[in-house]
Amino acid sequence: MKFLDLAKVYIRSGAGGNGAISFRREKYIEFGGPDGGNGGHGGDVIAEAVDGLNTLIDFRYQQHFFAQNGQGGMGRMKTGKDGEDIVLRVPVGTEILEEDGETLIADMTELGQRVVLAGGGNGGFGNAHFKTSTNQAPRRANPGLEGVERTIWLRLKLIADAGLLGLPNAGKSTFLAATSNARPKIADYPFTTLHPNLGVVGVDGAEFVVADIPGLIEGASEGRGLGDLFLGHVERCAVLLHLIDGTADDVAGDYRTIINELEAYGGELAEKPRVTVLNKVDSLDPELRDMQREFLEEAVGGPVMLMSGASGEGVTEVLRALRDKISADRLREAKSQEEDAPWRP
Repeated sequence: MKFLDLAKVYIRSGAGGNGAISFRREKYIEFGGPDGGNGGHGGDVIAEAVDGLNTLIDFRYQQHFFAQNGQGGMGRMKTGKDGEDIVLRVPVGTEILEEDGETLIADMTELGQRVVLAGGGNGGFGNAHFKTSTNQAPRRANPGLEGVERTIWLRLKLIADAGLLGLPNAGKSTFLAATSNARPKIADYPFTTLHPNLGVVGVDGAEFVVADIPGLIEGASEGRGLGDLFLGHVERCAVLLHLIDGTADDVAGDYRTIINELEAYGGELAEKPRVTVLNKVDSLDPELRDMQREFLEEAVGGPVMLMSGASGEGVTEVLRALRDKISADRLREAKSQEEDAPWRP
């Protein structure tokens, strides 16, 4: 399944049905009076957050969603049938924006959350509604109200507890593959990761979700490389894991490049708690390892952890550092191996 995190959608709610003009005509009933019924209500356009979806790919093949119109009223005081609603099923974490792409309509952060995006038109009154003591045979009825037509944007922001940051080939996908069952693409060239990946990692009996996004480069906020739109997928994270390639010539410069892009992206992303890690230390001798760590700690202004996603060195310590910065209500109890084992008679 292809990953799609941005989609433009055109929606229209149903129009209300027209009221009816009718008079009761039956044998032996001389003055039957008005009996025109009201029109039915137009259908609504509703967005619902559902389980089992992690992409907006369905909205690439269908962009127009029109609810059903209400049925017109009829004689004998019959009210028209209401139009059927239409439901847009979106993944949890989807933001619904106005046509300008900035004004937020709704943030679908909870499973089962429903939001009415366009309300259907009310049905018109039939002539029976206008009967009074002085006007007992009204010959007027209201038309139904028109539906609401609008254009919206759907933007998916994956919900994860920790997010991975770093330049291309910093070892983010290797770390995710080493700590979870996720199998992101890993290769020795930049921009191997083209879309976000999620993995569930566990340490000391607790589990949390880690998001891996495509690497950032200098100028990503201006559209270079793959841009910085993928940073939206780590906005909801409690902590960011910043990986720096220990084999790079300028580890301090690599660190500042990512920080500058976070600040250019805006919002509170640059202020989120971060764990800074010097990765790929298995390729460094002890002297070079200490030198690179000193350079990086000077740039960070704080402690830096050492890790190798390939060999596993320091991975557990990094996971514990991430866990300490995630609130207890976001953590989940890890499943035991007995629970995962298949049942046998």
